[in-house]
Amino acid sequence: MAWTVSARATPESLPQWNAYFSAGTPHEVVTDFLLALENRPDPAHGYAAPQAVLDALAGGGWVRDVDTSAAMSDPQLAASMAFTTLPDEGIQDGDPFVLDPEGEAAGWQAWCEPRMGAGLLWAVMFSASTPHDLVAAFAGSLASPAPVLRHTLPESSEGQLTVQPTV
Repeated sequence: MAWTVSARATPESLPQWNAYFSAGTPHEVVTDFLLALENRPDPAHGYAAPQAVLDALAGGGWVRDVDTSAAMSDPQLAASMAFTTLPDEGIQDGDPFVLDPEGEAAGWQAWCEPRMGAGLLWAVMFSASTPHDLVAAFAGSLASPAPVLRHTLPESSEGQLTVQPTV
């Protein structure tokens, strides 16, 4: 992972939650996540429901997966986000129930794979206790139709993006 963002009660304590961003994650979505975190009075606890994340994606025109109600994709099916079981190893969370080796922790995952089978351009995982309003800030930024400046485009995204000249 290129970036890990953690909420800790003290610098020495275990993280209460973690967010993991791979290389290639659009810097705009990482920035918006960090700005939302900075503006929270309590970085560790949130009171929004998972629906806040789905609402943020739907607000950007994303469509719900027909097989999984807690998953959505952009209209071109190049990027997706889902509330699903997280991998068993490597995802740290402060919730004792999440740490139970017999339990299955669910959290948000987002990824971009513009061409099926061509590999991921980037991936993001939020541990189970990451506040949903912070994940919703990330999701709203990810689903935003606002143009972003890029000097180069990944080859696998050809035909998936709207390109506008800059002035």
